[in-house]
Amino acid sequence: DSPISANELFSLISRITDSTISGKIAKDVFKLMWEGNGSVDEIIEKQGLKQMTDTNALESIIDDVISNNLDQVQQFRDGNLKLLGFFVGQVMKATQGKANPKQVNQVLNEKLT
Repeated sequence: DSPISANELFSLISRITDSTISGKIAKDVFKLMWEGNGSVDEIIEKQGLKQMTDTNALESIIDDVISNNLDQVQQFRDGNLKLLGFFVGQVMKATQGKANPKQVNQVLNEKLT
């Protein structure tokens, strides 16, 4: 018998689908649910796991990452497109994994090209 009901699992999947949390964060939430630490929404709220949705705040962080890595920016613009992963990683690190990766990629592509 599972400590997580079908309804709770559905709630977790819904939070991924509506971009409240990322798939990576969902794994942590699932583990906490399994251990009996509350419902999906309680865990997300208590742990502060909600994904960053403020575009202005995200752009500010991305601007900081870009200005602190000008050598990599030039290499990217010279054709080393693999560096996009480096920039995404820096933004995710700065946001403690709370930024939406799709949104990060989109904004980085706009700013770097």
